[in-house]
Amino acid sequence: MSNIFIDLGIVGIAYFYILLTIFIPVLLYKKEKISKFGARKAIHMFAGLAILTSPFYFWPFWPTIIAGTLTVFVYFSSKKSKVKQLKDLYDAISEEQEESLNRAFLQGPFFYCLSITTLVFIFGIFAPEQFYFPIAGILLMIVADTLASVVGKRWGKIGISLPWTNSKRTLEGSLVFFASAYLLCFLSFFLFSLLIPTFQQPLAIPTILIYSLITSVIATIIELISPSTYDDLTVPLGSTIIIYLLTLI
Repeated sequence: MSNIFIDLGIVGIAYFYILLTIFIPVLLYKKEKISKFGARKAIHMFAGLAILTSPFYFWPFWPTIIAGTLTVFVYFSSKKSKVKQLKDLYDAISEEQEESLNRAFLQGPFFYCLSITTLVFIFGIFAPEQFYFPIAGILLMIVADTLASVVGKRWGKIGISLPWTNSKRTLEGSLVFFASAYLLCFLSFFLFSLLIPTFQQPLAIPTILIYSLITSVIATIIELISPSTYDDLTVPLGSTIIIYLLTLI
């Protein structure tokens, strides 16, 4: 019975944290303290960090419930939503390409949430002792993608243009993505398999280094060739599933 209460306590913390990371950027945008781009990137950067609670649950499907709730919430955040909070969220972080959809909703953030939900559900079933893999993949989407976007927009000089991506990537942004991806993968594998006592299967340091390199290379390639609207789906899902399958060989 005590395990249930521990899980519920962590769930409460996770939900409270997610609400704060959404409410604060939306409020700052409404007060004109930050731009729409800034609000979207702030939510993108911080909300998904709730995934870091995943290795600590006794029941491995709590992350799926939390992420699934957020997925539904984002799906119904639209231009014509009758719920004020959902419309406010759409107004604060929507992008131009989402305005042109048949139903104007937060397509990018929806894929962001859907990828998290899918990964934690798959690993909850097949590998609950290896949540450091989806954590790494999701951190790539949250942190590495954000850093690459900021660096590419501000300092990017060498353009990489693939017609089907509907966006312009830069060499500088991709290099930042790779470097940050490697660091994030290493931290995820090291912290949750060795340093922090959780329910996870341990990994040796050489294995961590190899897994980090392979995952960051895969993720960088996927991010570079993915359409901009779908990279929140393709990067975490593709990189996580590929590295996990490679570990089974």
